[in-house]
Amino acid sequence: MMKQLRWGILGTGNIARKFTSALPRSNSARAIAVGSRSETAARAFAEEFGVTRFHGGYDALLADNQVDAVYISTPHPQHARWAIAAAEAGKHILCEKPLALNHAEAAVVVEAAAANGVFLMEAFMYRCHPQTEKLLELIRSGIIGEVRVIEAEFSFNAPVDPASRLFNHDLGGGAILDVGGYPMSMARLLAGAAMGKPFAEPDQFGAAGTIGAISRVDEWSVASLRFPGGIVAQLRTGLQLPQSTRVAVIGSAGRLEVPSPWVVSRDGGESRLLLHRPSEDTETLIIREPRPLYAVEADAFAGCVAGERPSPMSIEDTLGNMRALDRWRSAIGMIYDAEQPQSRTRPAHAQPLCFRGVAPAIPSARLHGLEKPVSRLILGTERHADARFAEAMMDTFFEYGGQTFDTAYVYGGGRGERTLGGWIQQRGVREAVTILAKGAHTPDCFPDQIRPQLEVTLDRLQTDHVELYALHRDNPDVPADEFIEALAELHAEGRIRLFGGSNWSPARIDAANRYARGKGLPGFSFVNNQFSLARMVDPVWAGCVSAGDHESRCWLAATGSALFAWSSQARGFFTDQAHPEKRADEDLVRCWYADDNFERQRRARRLAEEKGVSAINIALAYVLSQPFPAFALIGPLHLSEIRTSLPGIGIALNPQELAWLSLETDERPPS
Repeated sequence: MMKQLRWGILGTGNIARKFTSALPRSNSARAIAVGSRSETAARAFAEEFGVTRFHGGYDALLADNQVDAVYISTPHPQHARWAIAAAEAGKHILCEKPLALNHAEAAVVVEAAAANGVFLMEAFMYRCHPQTEKLLELIRSGIIGEVRVIEAEFSFNAPVDPASRLFNHDLGGGAILDVGGYPMSMARLLAGAAMGKPFAEPDQFGAAGTIGAISRVDEWSVASLRFPGGIVAQLRTGLQLPQSTRVAVIGSAGRLEVPSPWVVSRDGGESRLLLHRPSEDTETLIIREPRPLYAVEADAFAGCVAGERPSPMSIEDTLGNMRALDRWRSAIGMIYDAEQPQSRTRPAHAQPLCFRGVAPAIPSARLHGLEKPVSRLILGTERHADARFAEAMMDTFFEYGGQTFDTAYVYGGGRGERTLGGWIQQRGVREAVTILAKGAHTPDCFPDQIRPQLEVTLDRLQTDHVELYALHRDNPDVPADEFIEALAELHAEGRIRLFGGSNWSPARIDAANRYARGKGLPGFSFVNNQFSLARMVDPVWAGCVSAGDHESRCWLAATGSALFAWSSQARGFFTDQAHPEKRADEDLVRCWYADDNFERQRRARRLAEEKGVSAINIALAYVLSQPFPAFALIGPLHLSEIRTSLPGIGIALNPQELAWLSLETDERPPS
């Protein structure tokens, strides 16, 4: 028998009342506590629903050790904050849709739940009902042939009331976030079922809508989607449209209609699907479920917590849906004030940005001539076009103890530098961070290009100096002394503290430093070349130089030069995506696929198993355990990749292990 979950209700609005009133008819749940912004409201709610514990504050509810799971029903802009707080309090989370105001915030919520080992589900209650499972079963059976068109709508005609959360811009009002997520999630679900997948993502997207002049929220809107395979969908939502809640799936051999797709038999009972096929009478399929809709949802959630069933709304599905809703809103110009750059002054958890005491933390090291420390992991800032998501990535990295950020004049036409500079100003952390900037990339790799490019870089970064500056490429046609003269001027002016070379050979650096010593000028303090356990078979980009060969490693050890290693984990070669019989990403194959690298991969996996970590942790430890100062640049695509990299920091590989991993010896290190 399923263990009963003890629920805490966070928020006392209308949807909280519906959910709580259904729990007595569930098989797995009982509400034992409620939290509201006021103790009076919490007490009244508790008395109405027979809840024994009430708290005049959400933090107090989350501190209640009798509560196993929380149901979050606050206005949309508060979802992320309280879901993150609930995760950190160790509570399982059922959060009303949308999970957050946008995809970036939702990703932070997801990472908080994963980091704290709690179950998280977005509360699309229709996903939990047997009617939806029956609909998917019919689609997969091919009963209507190939799916070609999906129509999904959820709208209602509400009186315009600026005090209502529906029309309140500051409370995340508008149709798309309030009910547009239903048709969007259904279209993605049905297209996925037709393709034999859990869900599908549109490859074409268009939308039009109307934003109220007074409300400043989207009051009605239509979106048109195309999915792989030619499936198209039309979605309709609105606050100012006559009541309409309908789904239709049109195939090559028939049509399925869902008269009540969203609030399915709210109090329990029967629901129906309609099957239309040519030359046949309409067939009515009856689905019976005695439990109220929200009790079905609570039981589904409890089953997931107990590990007895998969989530009806997976994390990947939720994040995909949030991305799609972002696209919908962007297409019609629906951006909230809270999403504007000047408003994004705090992370999604709404607390000041700070190191949050997680372990293992990202350690730092000192470089001669630089007052600030440099974190052993350095975060690349060029991979994410969505500034909000890039900021979430930087928040996460900083709160794990990371303080050094990598950027360059050419990244995204300046996008990377502008995003980093904006984040530093928004968070007020300039004194706490160290910046590694780069300039003079080919074809502009000339000494006279360094100053003008650096001035642009500093303007984008909103600062008057960077701690670390690297020439992004070398130009062998230019004497090294000319580069030293140009960099030394900027060093003397305080624009750069230390400088080095990215994709420079040891011989060229030696030449530059001989000249610098002879003139009493500062020389190169670091090298910013590719370095990883895997050998770079083919340069990732033209002009790239690796420091992974034996001669370069000996040079680094002999000179004591610091290495800032990019592609430090060989762009994912040590994850499961790289396999000799699996042709993965073209660049991964081109740059890293080789028999010797797959042997390194096998050895890394064997050592990882012995140490109780993953192969990517061994690959990171290989970089950080070298007999010279080594720092690893990372460019995570997902927030979780920062957390899952951390175990590699705490592994100190000995010389025998380093030699075995790099194939310099076949003598197996003792376990």
